[in-house]
Amino acid sequence: MTIKNIRLFGDTVLTKKADEVRDFDKELQQLVKDLTETMLEAPGVGLAAPQIGVSLRVFTYCVEEDKPGHLINPILQLSENRQDGDEGCLSIPGLAFNTDRSYGVIARGKNMYGEDVVIEGSELLARCIQHETDHLDGILFVDRLDTETRKLAMKSIREAEWFGLEKPIVKVSPHDTFGLSI
Repeated sequence: MTIKNIRLFGDTVLTKKADEVRDFDKELQQLVKDLTETMLEAPGVGLAAPQIGVSLRVFTYCVEEDKPGHLINPILQLSENRQDGDEGCLSIPGLAFNTDRSYGVIARGKNMYGEDVVIEGSELLARCIQHETDHLDGILFVDRLDTETRKLAMKSIREAEWFGLEKPIVKVSPHDTFGLSI
């Protein structure tokens, strides 16, 4: 397993819709392991593949201590009940803002072996799954803020010491697909 660099706000990979996973192979299993290790080291409660520069529909989560999980190609069914609460992001370090989310979620997808998975959760787990699925759709939590809070968030981002730091060098995959899904 390898701890990867987390991409920061401003990196274009964070604003693009990630590709669906089609190959459930050892490379995907390694990606899930790397995501999990990176998330736990950060520390965070979730991490999506685009946050480490991989544009695939994969995320990991760890809401309950020592019980990490992952989901691939998620499809969400959201409750009508809403919740407000502080939300942060490893790609926007050190900042958190009140964000409106659905209170509950049923998430369907696959595990790293291609087996069907269903995750049902509320409160923090629901918030985490929605947040990470947004990453897979190129949406950051600041995009979901009301106008005034978003202005405050953008001002805080521009003033953050990490804002505008040099972006990491992207390495080309040795595989025929060059790191992209087929």
